[in-house]
Amino acid sequence: MTPETVVGLLAGPERLRVIAALALGSTSLTELTEATGLDAKAVGKAVRKLESGGLLEERRGGYRLRTEVLTELARAAAPEERAGDHGYAVSDPKTESLLRTFVKDGHLVGMPAQRGRRKVLLEHMVQAFEPGVRYPEKEVNVILRAWCEGGSADHVSVRRYLIDEGLLTRGDGEYWRSGGWLDVLPK
Repeated sequence: MTPETVVGLLAGPERLRVIAALALGSTSLTELTEATGLDAKAVGKAVRKLESGGLLEERRGGYRLRTEVLTELARAAAPEERAGDHGYAVSDPKTESLLRTFVKDGHLVGMPAQRGRRKVLLEHMVQAFEPGVRYPEKEVNVILRAWCEGGSADHVSVRRYLIDEGLLTRGDGEYWRSGGWLDVLPK
């Protein structure tokens, strides 16, 4: 069975109503007729079509929706998930690997000891700050604490690294983004 076959089976409004009634717990033809508001002939026709298509099976005088078929087809038709998607397209496999190592579920789990690797990670993290916006120190701390939650790095060290690498600048009690790459969308 293919996803296209399933879509074809669900294309009829009567069949879709029967599927919905089955999903909500109706099993017998009588229950399906009551739940769908359709006449018995329309329900019988829809059930036969869905059963011959492999979406229903008869069990002990009733019908059961074959959810395992739908689940399998949904998995097969779903777009492949990218492992370690960090919120932007990374064309460099080394960068992707680095981010996968040090960022889990949007949280920093560690800080690379090597300066070059640390800078790549910091350039990713600085994306949390909007260019041109000035942030009070408390707000910077909130953003960086969220990054560091549950990891071994502390927000004060990360803030210092961002400043030392020229990614954030500090003045008059405020911080602003002063480095890192920017996404520029074509017009």
